[in-house]
Amino acid sequence: MRSYQPDLTPPWKRSAPVPEVPAEPDLVVEEVSTGFCGAVIRCEKTAQGPAVTLEDRFGKHRVFRMEPRGFLLEGAVVTLVRPSAGGPARPARTASGSVAVPGARARVARAGRIYVEGRHDAELVERVWGDDLRIEGVVVEYLEGVDDLPAVVRDFAPGPDARLGVLVDHLVPGSKESRIAAQVTDAHVLVVGHPYIDVWEAVKPSSVGIRAWPSVPRGQDWKTGVCEALGWPENTGAAWQHILSRVRSYKDLEPALLGRVEELIDFVTLPA
Repeated sequence: MRSYQPDLTPPWKRSAPVPEVPAEPDLVVEEVSTGFCGAVIRCEKTAQGPAVTLEDRFGKHRVFRMEPRGFLLEGAVVTLVRPSAGGPARPARTASGSVAVPGARARVARAGRIYVEGRHDAELVERVWGDDLRIEGVVVEYLEGVDDLPAVVRDFAPGPDARLGVLVDHLVPGSKESRIAAQVTDAHVLVVGHPYIDVWEAVKPSSVGIRAWPSVPRGQDWKTGVCEALGWPENTGAAWQHILSRVRSYKDLEPALLGRVEELIDFVTLPA
């Protein structure tokens, strides 16, 4: 018969217990030793023990052993475990990857705003970030191009409690858009952009079912050229509705757009 051996480890040296969390698909965690953050893709048995595959916002996959205290969930240390059949349902996620808040009521709109260049941009932002924006009370409006951006900023009269975020298409060095954006110097305005000629390109080709977005000759209307190259009817409105219907979550968008929209949301929701 084995005798009882008391644990003589001082209390301050003992590891506090941490919760065990089922590694359900789409759960977003951070691996503690590498800082790699991503959504759970799958769990599997390996010769070294259970392992989990994570996918980050750039589509990169990494496999990690499910070590005790090996992950952070919303900043707290947890131990991932394999989900059991018939276990509790995982937290629902919004299209942007955030934890959904069932029954949450939309917040009264803030004075701050996010401006995007056109209707298609606004519809894409609503598609992926709509739930988040309603909870945060952020309204998205659209501009008809950026030519009048400095005047629009002056009319908006931004301030500490009314920040303005602007998303610009084709914001690359030397472009007309970059020269106009450089004229906006107000500390309460953040102008960011993506490198694509049109927001259509921010949708991953694989999500639309094409190999790549076609190259359109300079001087030709880009959307019309895309429809011609892909053999689509020359109805850009219908083409956009087809593209938008293939966007189900942030995973269908390019990282160059994802980061910029989240940056704008963070900016306009900062406390005054």
